[in-house]
Amino acid sequence: MKTIITAFTFFLAQLITAQAPFEQGMGKAMQLWGENKPTEAAALLERIAAAEKNSWLPNYYIALINTTEAFNPKNRENVNALLTKAQAVLDIETAKAPDNVELIVMQALIHTAWIAYDPMTNGMRLSATVIGLYNKAIALDPKNPRAVFGKAEFEIGGAQWTGADVKALCKDVERATVLFAAEKPTMPFAPSWGADRAQEQLAKCK
Repeated sequence: MKTIITAFTFFLAQLITAQAPFEQGMGKAMQLWGENKPTEAAALLERIAAAEKNSWLPNYYIALINTTEAFNPKNRENVNALLTKAQAVLDIETAKAPDNVELIVMQALIHTAWIAYDPMTNGMRLSATVIGLYNKAIALDPKNPRAVFGKAEFEIGGAQWTGADVKALCKDVERATVLFAAEKPTMPFAPSWGADRAQEQLAKCK
């Protein structure tokens, strides 16, 4: 998940030119995360979320930061607290916009973190839900690279148990890399992470 953090370094340029308080705050939060200060970044995002209730982005990034931290083996003892926080803020935004594809992908990622934490307990319970979420996201936006790649990556990870054709899944990874390359942000700080991770997965496929 380190590649997600790295992907946000480009926001530093936005921080320099941003004029509105929201953009300044978001830029600072992304800078803190890029400096490997997730706690400080999340705390700042909470303050932004409280002030900017019409934007889903602050809570989205709080969820993303906490979920990313939950994947870190060093935080194993804090996984429950991290993912509980991630779910709480995501629920706020999902209630407002249940068909927001980025929120749906984020929900799939939270469930995936629970599976990674305890695969024996959570694998059977949540795997079908994760696939269902990715299918919903792709149905809503077939060109969303995080939805396409997330589903392929999840299924590749489970191929050892399901017997799925990894070669076929690698074609989806390749398609995701093309979608990442073509992606254009629709708003400042719109989610754009995942391209580096997709390239890494594609290299493993070859």
